[in-house]
Amino acid sequence: MQLGAIDRRDDRPPYRQIADQLRAAIDSGDLRPGDRLPSEAELTRHYSVARMTARQAIQELRSEGRVVAEHGRGVFVRLPAPVRRLASDRFARKHREAGQAAFLAEADKAGATPTVDQIEITRSSPATDVRERLRLDEDEQTVSRSRRYLLDGRPIEVAVSHLPLSIAEGTPIVEVNTGPGGIYARLEDAGHVLDHFTEEVTARMPTNDERRRLELPDGVPVLVVVRTAFDTAGLPVEVCDTVKAAPAYVLEYDVPAR
Repeated sequence: MQLGAIDRRDDRPPYRQIADQLRAAIDSGDLRPGDRLPSEAELTRHYSVARMTARQAIQELRSEGRVVAEHGRGVFVRLPAPVRRLASDRFARKHREAGQAAFLAEADKAGATPTVDQIEITRSSPATDVRERLRLDEDEQTVSRSRRYLLDGRPIEVAVSHLPLSIAEGTPIVEVNTGPGGIYARLEDAGHVLDHFTEEVTARMPTNDERRRLELPDGVPVLVVVRTAFDTAGLPVEVCDTVKAAPAYVLEYDVPAR
């Protein structure tokens, strides 16, 4: 890429002008996904600025999630989101009948190898918001399944599913391996034929634990998707709280105009 120059008459500080030029190079395609940015030393020499100024420019792009730093290698333009999550398709019964949980179906479309690890299963009294979503009484318990999802060995989301103990107990849902089709296939095996889902999507910065589990660099946000699954009788049978590395996903919704 061709680096420009700093305009000393510009009201913008030098680091911001440098960041703007690098950002424009990314947007125009001069710097493509996976390309290495000029190093701090290279930016310092070219623009005749202090090293801290060059560092601030790169940090601005990192805070936007446009670039990632790899220890000992440099700073690189972030790769495009590998997973396109089409909400109207991911929970289709055809995937369960083919023995695929939603994440496996999405991984196939992305051409990546899926892995699930850090699986933990607990029985406990649910938090108030989960109890209310599942319409449980005060003395009712839930089974919670926590796990981490990876694509090609890279963690991209962590999720916790909460199900009424009265539904999950005695089924493969309480086992590490739930079998073909995952939790939703087992719910339908137990007579809870799924009818629809509701989802709430928010964005925020990750907690320290989420940053560690998702191996996120500083400044990268997460998407939080809270989903409730309902059976054909209108009974809520699962609440799933998912935290996704924002750069790894495109969330797509097909909304009928009626």
